[in-house]
Amino acid sequence: MSENEAAEDATVVVVEKECAEKMVYMWGYLPGASLEKSPILSPVPVPLSDPAFAGDLWKDVCGGGCGFAIAISEKGKLITWGSSDDESQSYLTSGKHGEIPGPFQLPTEAPVVKAAAGWAHCATVTDVGEMYAWGWKECVPSGKVITDFITMGSLQKDTTGKQSSSIAEQGSPQSSNTSSGSDSHHDKKVGDEVVKRRKISFTRQDSDSQVSGDEFFTISPSLVTLGNEVKISSVAVGGRHTLALSDVGQVWGWGYGGEGQLGLGSRVKMMSSPHLIPCTESVSGKDKSSAFHQGSGAGAQGSNVPGSYVTEIACGGRHSVVITNTGALLTFGWGLYGQCGQGNNADQLRPTQVPSFLGTRVEKIAAGLWHTLCVTVNGQIYAFGGNQFGQLGTGSDQPETSPRQLDASRFENRHSSIVSCGARHSALLTADGHLFTWGWNKYGQLGLGDSADRNIPGQVSIAGCRPRNVACGWWHTLLLVDKTD
Repeated sequence: MSENEAAEDATVVVVEKECAEKMVYMWGYLPGASLEKSPILSPVPVPLSDPAFAGDLWKDVCGGGCGFAIAISEKGKLITWGSSDDESQSYLTSGKHGEIPGPFQLPTEAPVVKAAAGWAHCATVTDVGEMYAWGWKECVPSGKVITDFITMGSLQKDTTGKQSSSIAEQGSPQSSNTSSGSDSHHDKKVGDEVVKRRKISFTRQDSDSQVSGDEFFTISPSLVTLGNEVKISSVAVGGRHTLALSDVGQVWGWGYGGEGQLGLGSRVKMMSSPHLIPCTESVSGKDKSSAFHQGSGAGAQGSNVPGSYVTEIACGGRHSVVITNTGALLTFGWGLYGQCGQGNNADQLRPTQVPSFLGTRVEKIAAGLWHTLCVTVNGQIYAFGGNQFGQLGTGSDQPETSPRQLDASRFENRHSSIVSCGARHSALLTADGHLFTWGWNKYGQLGLGDSADRNIPGQVSIAGCRPRNVACGWWHTLLLVDKTD
């Protein structure tokens, strides 16, 4: 055997060994995966024991929604677990999988490569560029795809009134079924797999009003069609809106847009049809300048934001974040806590470049309920937005309306690599495999062994493991590791 052949065989052995040693750990609030719904305060291994996964392995973690977790197997199966049967919508969204991770059935055999979840809706992307969505029906697109911005403009209505209800203000797992509003009425229609429920009313931090009504909830994943030959490469899910990134770097959006999180230039309450969001000059040839805005609101002056396509997308509770191919950071949507990073508290109705990063390349992004994290190409981490529970990691509880660089010494001067946001907690994985968490910790979502909030990063260590990826759910955290012992 030649030296090259021997090296190739050794490489195969190493790859197989790494795959065989991958494990997933969980902590935080996953009621169906813990005794008496108790919070999981420290990392706990998650076995892949369902017979459906015989010969399969963990591949990636994707976070999850309210009280349920999602991940992907090596064979491309979507894995869900952690919900309990009295968690209603979350239980249905997760495929009724509790303590034991199980395969979520999709209407396709194509392997899943990406997955994301909001409060109670999910989306997946397959290796052939198809996308499926389910959960709250308002988050599952229907109708014609909109790519004509002139036509789109005629559909937009700038409704400046307050949002009547929003998932974004959920305070705790208990509030989803009690203090947040009525959740007692529901009728299941098993035949067509649609659940009609009483709409939960959620209290805004800036308004005492509550409104309720009926809405539909769909259990069956639906194929999302974005036009001929459009292939999806990634997806991001917010409180009640969704963004999809195509393989050519275009961004599509749908769902609730009352604060501008759909990038339409106005406060469209609901967009059921996917629309193309003008993030870069190449999106619309009719008016290139309309794709870029420096400043807040629909009347901002246009400017040339670098980039010809988008490389990364993220959704917060009611705001959106994207990165262009040149590393420019754009934000749009709700800005009350400064989560758009524009130096003010204004809503951004169109994709707007963050002025603090002019000349700085941003590489990774994550968005929480009210806050945003990003990592630059040189491994520096920045945070901005709401900070009520220390989720920015700045050492205080003061909000930041502009990006603030976190003290590198908090991470032992390591190069930042991956960031993830839960509702009100944050996680960072360094390039050399060290995990740090901070923020809200009422349910142990920081994995530090207690329930005390942290306003500075704390390191999560698991003996015999090297972290590979971290993904935060709303009130929990998942970690993919390689076993090293």
